[in-house]
Amino acid sequence: MQIETNPYQKGRGAQVNPANRFDKWSYETEPDIPQVLGDCQKTEYIEVHPKTMLNKVTSPDLPMDWSANPYQGCEHGCVYCYARNSHNYWGYSAGIDFETKILVKKNAAQLVEEKIKSKTWKVSPIMLSGNTDCYQPIEKKLEITRSILEVLWRYKHPVSIITKNSLILRDLDLLKPMAALNLLKVAISVTTLDEDLRRRLEPRTASVQSRLFTIEKLASHGIPVATMFAPVIPGLNDHEVFKIAEYTAQLGARSFGYTVVRLNADIGEIFMDWIRKNFPDRADKVLNRIKEVHGGQLGDSRFGDRMRGEGNFASLIKSQVQLARRKFFEGRESPPFNLDLFEQSRNPQLVLF
Repeated sequence: MQIETNPYQKGRGAQVNPANRFDKWSYETEPDIPQVLGDCQKTEYIEVHPKTMLNKVTSPDLPMDWSANPYQGCEHGCVYCYARNSHNYWGYSAGIDFETKILVKKNAAQLVEEKIKSKTWKVSPIMLSGNTDCYQPIEKKLEITRSILEVLWRYKHPVSIITKNSLILRDLDLLKPMAALNLLKVAISVTTLDEDLRRRLEPRTASVQSRLFTIEKLASHGIPVATMFAPVIPGLNDHEVFKIAEYTAQLGARSFGYTVVRLNADIGEIFMDWIRKNFPDRADKVLNRIKEVHGGQLGDSRFGDRMRGEGNFASLIKSQVQLARRKFFEGRESPPFNLDLFEQSRNPQLVLF
């Protein structure tokens, strides 16, 4: 029986495991030893014990002050994910390791509560999923994200969530009262309406239909929900701007955001391998278009440019998004976060004044 070498791993985004850029030593497999990956590489969940949960956001490109990530690594396996490179800091590869070695922070809710109870804490919305998805599959079992939401609801603390998993609907009992007090905003990431492309690009995320249903369900319960068309990948999904905007507006989304793909560090290697295996006929076109919007490079770390790109093609995408907003989202808005209830919850005596 002939053993297949390096078969395509169905259900995984990355098909390679680039060396950790922080390792002093690199290792190469002997060429005569076949590496059988198959479809059975299981996910490993590794408990870690961080000393803090809230990360100060300093990027001028991100409209938030604090983020919290209950998990590091993400089983969703989105091949383009910018968070992949952060897995190197934990000693793992940005490739297959990122989606098969998930670090879980079971003490997350306790750490969040300790932080927001401190006398020095100044209330500011916390973003869940600033790096990796807080509703990835293991959340169904561990409920770490839910435990954080319970803490934030107890203290009436504002929070925003971005996810591409319909598991968020499990927590409607918390989300509805938070939204009623203007303590919550949600963004659902929709990368494509093409289910075949979704399965290849984001193999373990919720289906397209499930995500659209999630937007509709959240909106029907009065929860401010936005559509995040991210990332726009030139030559792959950029033609879907108007369709995604129209469909999600009809379902109740209140706003429409976007980012352009950027393939920094190891993600470039991972994506190039993926697209040549999945779309060999248009791989060069897609890669060249990505370079075109990032000054000739696949990656981009420049504040102000990295999220939107530059040049004619980036300007075209921006114009399409602006037109879609005017056509489908005109007059829609979400109320500002209520920052007063937290202080009242933390200091009940203030209500007397």
